[in-house]
Formats: sequence, C-alpha cells, structure tokens
Amino acid sequence: MGPGSAPGSTMTAVADIGAGRGPDWLDSWLDRHGADVVAWRRAIHANPELSRHETGTTAFLVERLTAAGLRPRVLPGGTGLLCDIGTGRHCVALRADLDALPLAEATGLPFASENEGVSHACGHDAHTTALLGAALALAGAPSLPGRVRLIFQPAEEVMPGGALDVVAAGGLDDVDEIFGLHCDPRLEVGRVGLRVGAITSAADLLELRLTSPGGHTSRPHLTADLVHALGTVITGLPTLLSRRIDPRSATVLVWGAVHAGKAPNAVPQDGVLRGTLRTGDRDVWAALEPMVRELVASLLAPTGVTYELRHQRGVPPVVNDEDSTRVLDAAVRTALGAGAVSTTQQSSGGEDFGWYLEHVPGSFARLGVWPGVGPQRDLHQPTFDLDERALLVGVRVLVHAALAAMTD
Repeated sequence: MGPGSAPGSTMTAVADIGAGRGPDWLDSWLDRHGADVVAWRRAIHANPELSRHETGTTAFLVERLTAAGLRPRVLPGGTGLLCDIGTGRHCVALRADLDALPLAEATGLPFASENEGVSHACGHDAHTTALLGAALALAGAPSLPGRVRLIFQPAEEVMPGGALDVVAAGGLDDVDEIFGLHCDPRLEVGRVGLRVGAITSAADLLELRLTSPGGHTSRPHLTADLVHALGTVITGLPTLLSRRIDPRSATVLVWGAVHAGKAPNAVPQDGVLRGTLRTGDRDVWAALEPMVRELVASLLAPTGVTYELRHQRGVPPVVNDEDSTRVLDAAVRTALGAGAVSTTQQSSGGEDFGWYLEHVPGSFARLGVWPGVGPQRDLHQPTFDLDERALLVGVRVLVHAALAAMTD
C-alpha cells in the first residue's frame, strides 16, 4: 500500500460540515489534515484486502499511529490492531472494520480497486479512515478526560466475525463502553442515524447436503428422489418456520444456492442447498438451531434420502444500550448540530459489532454517505461509492463520542 495516496488521487480537500463547532484542537486538526483524510481513504480503497488478509491495511495504520507517538498492538492473527490513547481508569472503545468484499468494483473511480475481484463495496475503507483520523486528532489533544481504545478489527464480512478475535485478544479488557459507525447510503451526508435497541439482525448460514443411491427418473420408486427432497426443504422449511416463530421477530430464511444433478433423466446421488437465516430477536436466535434441525428431520424423513445439516451460527443482533445511545445522541448534536440526528429502523443485515455488546454496553450508528442528489447505491453493490465529506463527519462524531462518554 502506498505511503499516502492512491493512483489517480490528489490531495483533495472536502467541505467540513461541522467546522467551527470545536473543540478548537479538533477544528485545527481537521483544517490541517482534511485532505490527508481523503487521501488515506483513497489509498485504502485502491488496495482492498479480504477478511483476515488485511496485512497491508494493518501496516498502513501501524505506520501512521506510530508516527503520532502511539503504540499500536497487532492482533495475534497478524491483521487488525488495538491501540490506547490517554490514561485513566475510564476507557471508551471506538471500533472500525478493515476488510473488503470478494466483489469486482464497477465505479470507474480513478482510485478504484487494484486487486481483481476485491473491493470496498461496504464502506469499510471509510470506517477505517474515520477512526484513523479520530485517533490522530485525539492523540494531538491538549488533554483527555480518560482513555480511548482504538479497535481496528479484521474480518467483519465473515461469520462468526473478527470481533471474536478482538475479544479473545483482550480488546475489551477494562473497556466501559464502545461505539462504532457504519456507512448508510440511504442517509444524506451530515446526518447520523441512531436507534435504541436492536439496529441489526442475527444472521446464520445453513448448508444442507443430501445423498441418495441415485437412479433412473423412470423408476423413482426404486431410489430416493433427491431433487424432490431438496424441493421439499426449499419450500417447506421457510413455511414451517413462519408458523413456529412469532412474526414480530422479523425472522426470514432465504435460499441463495442449490446444486444437484446434470442429466434430465437421472436422479442425482448428491445435492447441496445453502441459505441465510435472519432474525431481529435475540431470544429467537438462541432457539433457531434446534428448531431448524427438528423441522429438517421431519421434512426429509418420508423421502428416504440421507443428509448432513450444517447450521453455522453467525452474529447476534446489535442491540444498542439506551444510555450509550443517549451519549452518542449528545455527541452527534455537539459535533454537527441538532438537525444531524436521524432516527433509523432495524436492518435485517448482520454485523459482528453485536459480539462486543454481549460484553460491554455501547451504541452503533449509521453514518450518512449519500450526497443528497443522484442514485442511492446500496451496500455490497459493485457501483457503491460515498460522498467523501462523510469522512470528516465520521472523524468528528467518533471524537465527540469518546469525549462525551469519558465525561458522562
């Protein structure tokens, strides 16, 4: 990864929406380094790395944090890092995720991905950049009322997620509260979406492998009809779950892949079915695996096929603490003004920030990245891009969140 800019990028300044709101040292830092923040994002964007392979991104961060007099500690897996700023008993954590998606970029940007088939289509480059900016601004503050822990986390895009690696490495030791941001392309830049309670959903992966003796389609009674069995589960399992689970829990099973056979006149010997199972309710999530196993067994019992079910527990819902969300609300208002706060709905997407909230209270917010005109490119699309003014907004919100939490 380059030392400070990406191919085709220049030291471009963007408007600082919160300029003049202080504190003075933050205004001064952003005035001097706003263009650097944009350049960092472009460098990271041009060099995306997949989950648990974020070595270049980690080195990029270590170099800049070390140059600021900080002492980053790389996680045992070799990617991601922890770094404390300040002193004192009270410790507030700020988290960003580093990894990109296995998705080809189609933005046409001059600093588009140089790694074929990999791109920052979820905005993690912005999350990382905002936290790096907040870190260096905080490191230059005249004084801090406590301690801030930076969590640059690897592997958010895989299940069960790199948050568990951070926890295992002691990343939450002594932490009293944690905050994070995620890009929201439906929210205009300069606005931040807040919500008390669940803001994301639990997400599990299901993989069902079926086997049959196989045979001729003219004699299905002499074998086990594997394709019919697959179809029974494809239609039957979502239907039965909808009758066993309270619909207010927003539980949904959607299949994403099914593979079996090649010849139209042969019953195949094996097949596989994969999908995602999501719920907005923490208690329902805990009950899903045994329920799914029971229903799959009942659906397949009459078919004669044998099967292996892999139910990979993913991430719990992100459930924002009420007090922490109040602190974050106050921070956003101080950083950007009362008009910046927006209420937001619970998403059916998964986010491993939920693992942190199993251990300490905190709040996760949505960072507006839509410029206000033009199409709203959704996350995980090859054309996803963001208004770079959101980078400085993210720096301000994270800094003010840390300051507000340390003095609350």
